[in-house]
Amino acid sequence: MTADFATKPTLEGSLVTLRPIRAEDADLIDAMVRADPEIARLTGSANSSSEEPAAMPLEKLREIYGGWAEADDRLVLGVEDRASGELVGEVVLAGWDEGNRSSWFRTLIGAAGRGRGLGTEATRLIVGYGFEALDLHRITLEVYDFNPRGRHVYEKVGFVHEGTGREALLFDDAWVDVHYMGLLASDWSRGSDAT
Repeated sequence: MTADFATKPTLEGSLVTLRPIRAEDADLIDAMVRADPEIARLTGSANSSSEEPAAMPLEKLREIYGGWAEADDRLVLGVEDRASGELVGEVVLAGWDEGNRSSWFRTLIGAAGRGRGLGTEATRLIVGYGFEALDLHRITLEVYDFNPRGRHVYEKVGFVHEGTGREALLFDDAWVDVHYMGLLASDWSRGSDAT
């Protein structure tokens, strides 16, 4: 079986629902990013704490999200908090390497979704989908050294530290390392059997 990022599932957990991203979600994601400077820092999309997130016209952002809603080269799912019904972030599988059955993963969880296990459950749901429904062999990610909370979530899900890119990001005039993490289907199935 080959990965089918064109299929946009809805995945239910006890804390979150992952549902296909929509063009109009761009408005909420944009507001989330603008209200929380930590997002730009943790994603490496800013080089200083005083730097404003890159401004993109909302219409262009809606066009991008609308494209992602139909894209066959990435799977972008909105993360909804089941308790409030609010969109609190997004999770992404992309970079499909067919020959090696691998993909990369990223997530964005806004302030309203942090500290309650929503990001952990969202990560487990999309990673599980990648291995179980898409037959991926390997999923990778990158996390900056100043994001121990994110790294802890990834390790809880089963990702393993595979290497470090030294001084990969210049932030507030200091160099920050990036950590490369990976999870294999065999690790996932062993972890699933244990639970």
